[in-house]
Amino acid sequence: MKGLILTLVLALVEGQKQDLEPVFHMGKTYLYSYESIIMHGLPDRSMATAGLRLASKVEISRVSLSEHLLQIRSPKLEEHNGFWPTDSFTPSSRLSETIAACLSQPFKFEYTEGRVGSIFAPEDCPVLCTNLARGVLNMLQITIKKTQNVYELQEAGIEGICQTRYVIQDDSTNKRATVSKSKDLTDCQDKAVRSLGLAYVRPCPTCALKARNIKGTVTFTYKIRYDDSGATLTSAMSDQVYQISPFNEPNGAAVVEARQELSLVGTKRPPLSEPTVQLQKQGSLRYHFSGELLQMPIPLLRIKNPDLQLTETLRQLVQNNEKGATKEASAKFLQMIQLFRVATLEQIESLWLHFVNELPYRPWFLSAICAAGATDTFRFLKQKIHDNKLNIWEAAVTLPLAFHFVTPNKKTLEIASSFLTCPQIQKVLMHRMIVYLGYGSMVNKYCAHALLCPNELLQPLHDLATEATSKGDAKDMSLALKAMGNAGEPASIKRILKFLPTFSAAAASLPNRIHVDAVLAFRKIARKDPAKVRELTLQVFMDSTLAPNVRMVACVVLFETKPALPTVTALATSLLTEPSLQVASFAYSHMKILAAGRIPQLHKLSAACNIAIKLLGPRLDRLSYRYSKAIQISDYSFQYQAGAIWRVYLMNSPSTMFPSDIITKVRGYYANTAMDIIEVAFRSQGLTKLIRKQNIPFAEYDTYKTLKELGKSLLGWKELPPEDPLVSAYIKVLGQEIAFVDIDKDAIQQMMMSLTGSSDWQPVVKKVVEEVQRGISGRWTLPVLVAEMRHIVPTIAGLPLELGLCGAAVAQAAADVDVKVSPPVSDNFKPSQLWETKMDIHADIRPKAYFHMIAMMGINTQYFQSGFEYHAEFSANTTMKFDARINMQEKNLKIETLPCHQEVELAAARSEVYAISRNMEEVDSEKKSPIFPKGEIPSISDRESTGGSSKPRSWKQSSMPNVISKGYQQGPEETHHNNARRRFYARRFCKKFESLGCSTCLSFKSQNSASLRNTYLHELYEEFEAKIILKPVRTDADIDKIQLEVQAGPKAASKIIEVSSSGSKEEGEAAPYEDIQAKLKKILGIEEVLMAANKTRRRTKRINREYKTEDTGLWAEPSIPHLSSSSSSSAASSADGREPGDHHRKDERRQSGKKRGSRSSSGSSAGSTACSSSSSSSQENHSGDRHCSGDREYSNQQANPPVYQLLFKPVDEQDTGGEILNISISSSSSSASDEDFSRVMSQPEFLGDRKPPILAAVLRAIYRNKQPTGLQLVLYTDTQPKRWRIQMFGSSITGPSRWKLCADASVINYRKVSGSLKWGKNCQDYQIATQIATGQFAAYPAMQMKLEWLKVPSIIRTTARWFYSLLPGAAYLLGFSQRQQLSPSHQTTLVMALTSPRTCDVVFKLPELTVYDTAISLPLPVPSHPGTAISALPSSGWKVFSQATLSLIESLKGHCTVFQNKITTFNGVVFNYSMPVNCYHVLVQDCSPELKFLVMVKRLEESADLTAVNVRLASHEIDMSVSNGLIQLKINGVQAPKDLPYTSNTAASMRISSEKKGLTLKAPDYGIDKIYYDGHKLEIQVAFWMAGKTCGICGKYDAETEREYQTPSGYLAKDAVSFGHSWIVSEDPCTGACKLQHKLVKSEKPLSFEKAAEKCFSVEPVLRCAKGCSATQTVSVSVGFHCVPADSALSLDGQLRLDQKIEDVVSSVSAHTACSCQQQACPD
Repeated sequence: MKGLILTLVLALVEGQKQDLEPVFHMGKTYLYSYESIIMHGLPDRSMATAGLRLASKVEISRVSLSEHLLQIRSPKLEEHNGFWPTDSFTPSSRLSETIAACLSQPFKFEYTEGRVGSIFAPEDCPVLCTNLARGVLNMLQITIKKTQNVYELQEAGIEGICQTRYVIQDDSTNKRATVSKSKDLTDCQDKAVRSLGLAYVRPCPTCALKARNIKGTVTFTYKIRYDDSGATLTSAMSDQVYQISPFNEPNGAAVVEARQELSLVGTKRPPLSEPTVQLQKQGSLRYHFSGELLQMPIPLLRIKNPDLQLTETLRQLVQNNEKGATKEASAKFLQMIQLFRVATLEQIESLWLHFVNELPYRPWFLSAICAAGATDTFRFLKQKIHDNKLNIWEAAVTLPLAFHFVTPNKKTLEIASSFLTCPQIQKVLMHRMIVYLGYGSMVNKYCAHALLCPNELLQPLHDLATEATSKGDAKDMSLALKAMGNAGEPASIKRILKFLPTFSAAAASLPNRIHVDAVLAFRKIARKDPAKVRELTLQVFMDSTLAPNVRMVACVVLFETKPALPTVTALATSLLTEPSLQVASFAYSHMKILAAGRIPQLHKLSAACNIAIKLLGPRLDRLSYRYSKAIQISDYSFQYQAGAIWRVYLMNSPSTMFPSDIITKVRGYYANTAMDIIEVAFRSQGLTKLIRKQNIPFAEYDTYKTLKELGKSLLGWKELPPEDPLVSAYIKVLGQEIAFVDIDKDAIQQMMMSLTGSSDWQPVVKKVVEEVQRGISGRWTLPVLVAEMRHIVPTIAGLPLELGLCGAAVAQAAADVDVKVSPPVSDNFKPSQLWETKMDIHADIRPKAYFHMIAMMGINTQYFQSGFEYHAEFSANTTMKFDARINMQEKNLKIETLPCHQEVELAAARSEVYAISRNMEEVDSEKKSPIFPKGEIPSISDRESTGGSSKPRSWKQSSMPNVISKGYQQGPEETHHNNARRRFYARRFCKKFESLGCSTCLSFKSQNSASLRNTYLHELYEEFEAKIILKPVRTDADIDKIQLEVQAGPKAASKIIEVSSSGSKEEGEAAPYEDIQAKLKKILGIEEVLMAANKTRRRTKRINREYKTEDTGLWAEPSIPHLSSSSSSSAASSADGREPGDHHRKDERRQSGKKRGSRSSSGSSAGSTACSSSSSSSQENHSGDRHCSGDREYSNQQANPPVYQLLFKPVDEQDTGGEILNISISSSSSSASDEDFSRVMSQPEFLGDRKPPILAAVLRAIYRNKQPTGLQLVLYTDTQPKRWRIQMFGSSITGPSRWKLCADASVINYRKVSGSLKWGKNCQDYQIATQIATGQFAAYPAMQMKLEWLKVPSIIRTTARWFYSLLPGAAYLLGFSQRQQLSPSHQTTLVMALTSPRTCDVVFKLPELTVYDTAISLPLPVPSHPGTAISALPSSGWKVFSQATLSLIESLKGHCTVFQNKITTFNGVVFNYSMPVNCYHVLVQDCSPELKFLVMVKRLEESADLTAVNVRLASHEIDMSVSNGLIQLKINGVQAPKDLPYTSNTAASMRISSEKKGLTLKAPDYGIDKIYYDGHKLEIQVAFWMAGKTCGICGKYDAETEREYQTPSGYLAKDAVSFGHSWIVSEDPCTGACKLQHKLVKSEKPLSFEKAAEKCFSVEPVLRCAKGCSATQTVSVSVGFHCVPADSALSLDGQLRLDQKIEDVVSSVSAHTACSCQQQACPD
């Protein structure tokens, strides 16, 4: 046993691992050689690279048990810039000396068991040098586990605390060990990283790490030698790689590689001496951020004396700007921003005093101050606003920029809070709004990563809310809520709840918009406390007492909290019993678009919504445009991890036909982050008042008083609250609300009063005219820092790796405008006088815009820079210098401008990438290498281009027509050049206008590495230039000026004659009309055009008789063999689409059942459709075809053939007339419509033979010693009852030219629109014709748009090729089917067929491709009945183009019908109701505060089918009834005369006339479009602006069909009978014919109440006969009862209604409908 124990002990001792942690012995100095290299490049090594190399000697000594000294000696910094290995590292001696100076003193560090502890450095040592020391010490960090050789742990390092994996290889024989460790830098708990300018970018913490766009790893390899005295580190190597893929492309990533090597050289005895200066603790091994944050990602700037540098930079900036060097000015502007960040308040104040009175300097100074965002710059701006040194507009521009760019900290927040109380800010409402909203945004950024935000920061916002509530100031309430919403802190929840009626009864009296603002304030709070916000918004959504738009906004906020499946399911279940269809429709459509989403961050929410909507039936899916919807267009690329969503929330109000609240927002997703880009909202109420006739005294009329009295008899009736016109809007940028506006009647009047001192419009117009007369002169400049985004991580060498982007934009305008008005404005000016004035304008306007963006990837410190730099710039510059003369009386406009004298660059876009190396000691000698090796792009000639284009990158080559693939060749003006490393491309388009002496050129130049790897990153790394140039053209004579003259009216013809006769004005005006007509016809060359047209028409007919016409396709080159028309025709008309060649038999591509890409998903859908696919045994494969039916009622009309094989049949026309000036364009289609089209287009006619021109325009160049040259244009129109026509002719004003342009369009019988465009020699060179016609497609009404051509210019062919190459891919993404089949090669057609009111089929036929889709949902229902055959409709009455508009307008109006016992309400609810005899019912009345009208109806005793109507309008009481079979009309009790129509003479018109067998009353000013009465039938039609403002049996006209049976008190009746009874007008039973009264009743049935005796009373009154009368007829109705204990004191005595009581039970009772009053006691 003892031997066994001894053996085990020896084995245990032998198994213990030698200590491998490096040990530095006291009394020794360990000498190491150290080298670190950082390289930036692409995977392709043939492109330029940039890098740094630092070599030095490192000495380490141990001075105590744990303290060690580190001395870095002889640092040598070298820079690399160029192409490796051709260009080697070059030493930078001056920078090496600077670094050596800061490393002259040793560093002290704690080191125990392989772990580096605290680091100590001299107090004045720059952070950069301390970080370099961290880079060396980071190589000493090693964690050894004695019992494991492979293990993982969390280890601290220079990059933070990251997951680290160790592998130990121990060679105990040689006493050597190799330790390897690796880190995944994306898997760190406490990572050293700094992001600037990304406060509004929200990361996704739960998203997968593999989707990160920046990935990094680092490996270490240690060589250790050990003996009995300990382990010695002989060498250490590290290798760090960052892969940066902006577009998440595996092959499109930039690489940053850092390497370190530390090798033991030897040891020496004397240890390092203690430092001579005091050392300060500088933290741990973790990287420290400091000086690199001040250096923007712009060219290196050495800051020595900020005040002097600011002065010089500002002067240079303005000088460059005045010289037009905008690029240099923007660079200086970025330098100013960086200088302001280090300047003191005194230096800024001194600079301000120096330039305050120099206007060109102020905008640059103020914009740079705002963009700096430092504490001193923010305090300076506060002082200047407080001292009134900035005008109102300067403050309005600088304040939002300052609050956006300022760095939030305690000091800046204190300054921001002082803005809130600044008197100068309080005086201007706009400034006050900006400051409060900006302060909320600052609080949000400051508290973004804190669990609790200090209460004192939110207190100013809470105080504003409290003060606004106590004062009842709605505008301040809104401002406080929006500011708290910007702050987004959960501590504000209690304050916000006080503005919601669900949680505070006092909030019920607040305006509706305050409730909406309160709910929207929860949106950003939900990001911190989603559970709490989810709970609150769900309660708001479930509160049916709130306005629908408040609940819909709560639904939006609820889904932004990303609720889980149980919450979504509960919400969906509530929609099954939701009484408000507006809310139900909105919530359903919102869930539907979420269910269809493809965004990974919303995947769980999409899945929950997808399950929830299955609980709901199709009822909510078929609601019309009247109901609220949520619409979404979104797309997401999983390959590139990027996407975007555009949502539109349309919230309808019961009182409007159109959305009253519209919210639209765009959100972007990139690399598992999300950002709200922009959001705009528009809210309106009461706008219908603005479109109605004003100043009608409704309150003075008798009807107003009558309705007031009637309201007393209708128990519980209340008029609607007043709704003042209001328009409000807000805008959010990057999720922060920056501005909002509320415009009501008072605001408009205040604005007008401030402008003119009067609330009338006339003085406003006068003042505007006076200001225009004074002229406009000024210079405006607005420079803005558009963006500054930076992401900084450390490298193992201790240097910061930065991904930075900053951009500056400059908008400038200079204007000098002088206006003279004749006659001048008089004191009694009226706006109508403007139509009799003459106006001379001299204008010189020079707008300019410039944008410059710099992006950097590399090392960026205040000492040196190394990496890649990307520059992109866009500039636009133009000059508008002209003289204009406007003669309003003679309808003449003349504009004159100077010709082009020098080359001008109108617009340009450029981008370039460089590998850069800069250092502080040699700022002026930067090293910059192009990304590609040197080489020249082949030059291109500057020649006129008439066509050609680069070869299109087709979506799929097989989808392109054969004529394209054969005929397309590279144009001569296009240059391509590829070599092994890069691809060149150059192109130039030029168009000369010799008659105007100028030409326009569009040029492109680029070279990139896409030929190496086809990725977006390689496309981005390119040198690109595109510009538009305007330059002069040499002409025979100098052009003096260019003149454009437009003459309208009867003098148009004389103007053309005057121009052609060189100014013989008298001759043109004195000649009779026939002479003018003949001269004009000769000038325009109409005779030549007509002769050429007739000649071509006869030749075409002869060719068609003798030969088969050959076609030249629109995209075919002239050299391509033509396709015969016979083959095309047969192919188009064949039933199965078979072609003779196999290459035509191609399978269609179809994305089954799903709409991909950017196709919009909307809450409005056509409902369920049935789709079927069938396969055919014929030669073609039809497996991908499908045909979907529309709604169920139309499914039986679907035809068996596929939709692409159906033919369009136009409506038969009896009289097409003669008609359009065109020649016959031969068509290969054999259908009747094509023949008719060609026949119509072949008959020339000149409108000038019958009509004078209505407009003439002349554009000409006027020479000093030559006749003018240019173009002239004449416009003719002809309007007839069934035909409308327009013709336009253009020609050269010089006689010999035969170039002309002819355009013609006409509308024929409202069923067809035809048009043509011809140009060239006598309008015969090029011809295009188009036609729009209505007809039948299968059994459905349809419209066809057709385009035909004979010959077109090459530029159109080029554009068509490009379009044709993109079409298949676009159709595939949108979910359309495609099919390769031949169609007429001279023609394209688009057919849209209405298969149901909510769906349509689309077929788009091109010469060799057909694109189609079925059952496409329409956003609005079309008011048409698809089941009616088109041929069955009367040809004279079906005017499609006008009838469609009229039908849509009619569908917006409310229609209510009473016929016998059937009643149809405004909302389309149909119910049966038998009216009690002789009792007037309120059919419809105006329930708005205006009380404009009342319509009552009663059933006559003579017959159950006859009714009588009483209408109250203004002071009129109109009675319509039937007596002895004749309709009787009484007005104010007097029999009306029989000679109708009758028209009232009041301020609001009323007209009564005969129609058909009855009477019609129209009173549009009252909201009654029409009342039709014939004794049996009563129809009422009200205007759309009465929506939600009516009440009565016809309903509220609010689309809420689930709440149709509302009684006067608002109680929802249980059945139609109770509903009808509630609207009976009670009369005096002694004097009136109606003996029925409304009374509360006690339940006649025994009911149990908690097993105790009880009595129950009806909540609403029930019809009962008057006292002394007995019921002869009764009907059972359902009534709600309120029950109380039997011993309760509650009784019916004195009670008129109990609607405020809780409804305990529903029971049936008998209601009286007829009475016998023989015992009625009435006074004599």
